[in-house]
Amino acid sequence: MNKVYKLLLLLDSVFLMIPVCYGQTSTKQVTEREQVWLGYFNQTRLSNKFSLWLDVHARRNDFLDRWAQTIVRPGLTYHLSDHARLTAGYAYVSSWPASETDKTVRPEHRPWQQINWSGRSRKLQTNQWVRLEERFNRNIDDDALQDGYHFNFRVRYMIALMMPLKGDFIEKGVPFLVLNDEVHVNFGKEILYNYFDQNRFFAGVGFPFAKNLNAQLGYMQVFQQLPAGNRFYKTHALRLFIFHTLDFRNKETLESSK
Repeated sequence: MNKVYKLLLLLDSVFLMIPVCYGQTSTKQVTEREQVWLGYFNQTRLSNKFSLWLDVHARRNDFLDRWAQTIVRPGLTYHLSDHARLTAGYAYVSSWPASETDKTVRPEHRPWQQINWSGRSRKLQTNQWVRLEERFNRNIDDDALQDGYHFNFRVRYMIALMMPLKGDFIEKGVPFLVLNDEVHVNFGKEILYNYFDQNRFFAGVGFPFAKNLNAQLGYMQVFQQLPAGNRFYKTHALRLFIFHTLDFRNKETLESSK
């Protein structure tokens, strides 16, 4: 467990040092904002080897005052084992302008691939993934959609820790503590300054309503570098995510997987 905590601290230290180093050559401008993030995650098991992935998100600025972003992200998962999975999919993203005077919503097409692995021990569950995204953002000029897309790659690493607040294991009716951190890094020929994209740190509490359904509520801080290089967003977000799994395998299939 100590090694995992040290990894989280190292990730936070790295992302904090990036803007500090940049600030040695350019004045850093940080804009703070408040958002609400709502999300639903579903995994539907079809067989011992395959399942469907779906996550849907709604994000609002100024604590529900106006839209910030929506995401619909389906995928197909191949199970290497009960604790390791490969997923590939496509996301459609709609991003509203940060300025209240602009009105044009930017569409984004985002194919993605991911390896996800999890672990469980006494009093601790871990979940990690590495995700690669190919991002096609529609060009906008003078608050109007233009022909063509801005393209870049982005790689993400996420680690989540979950610890029951009583007892040794997370189970129905037992609340648990959630800590996670996710680092995003841009790359591609159109990226000039913001190779570091953002870091998301979350702390909250989860509650399992059933073996296959839990909710997680808490505070998330997002520190994001904008394309100009010396401009940053620090977002304070209230985050509520619902996690739901379904299993359509028959009894014989379940027995053969043991």
